[in-house]
Amino acid sequence: MAGTAGTYELGRFSGECASSRTPIFPRQEFIAALVDGLDDEGHPVLRRLDFASDIWQSGVRPDGLVSFWKSVAPEPGEKRQMFVDDETLLEMVQRTSEESDVRRRAFRWILALVLLRRKALKLVDGIIHEGENEFWAFRPRGADPSSEPFRIQNPRIREEELRELADQLGDIIRADA
Repeated sequence: MAGTAGTYELGRFSGECASSRTPIFPRQEFIAALVDGLDDEGHPVLRRLDFASDIWQSGVRPDGLVSFWKSVAPEPGEKRQMFVDDETLLEMVQRTSEESDVRRRAFRWILALVLLRRKALKLVDGIIHEGENEFWAFRPRGADPSSEPFRIQNPRIREEELRELADQLGDIIRADA
């Protein structure tokens, strides 16, 4: 699986609806979506698209939808706030548990590592090896210790791809310094 994760370009708030091209005004709620696709050269990319709430509620969804979350458009010049909180990230990890696509599994893996680093997830039962596959078992912070942990397969992406993906993902989940 190494080397198959591709390049990920996670953008910032665009200021307009990706479907209707209408402006999304400051303090207006909108939906940010991560979409799996290909760039102009045919390389896999993960992009962010913003949608006006009414467009999203009407059922419009982009092709290749990986995940989405609700946010509020910032005021011009406003310091960037965290776009995605830990609860939303945890929901994204749990919602993508049945993914078979390598890039989407890699995305789930990165989200889990981010949550582990932020102490929103705990690594339990160590690392589990099943044949050539490696799984990590996690439990959300504060969960009942007797509850069943969930497992995430290590996609074994190369270290430099992992670092690049983590850095780019960080652009959408943390505030500016």
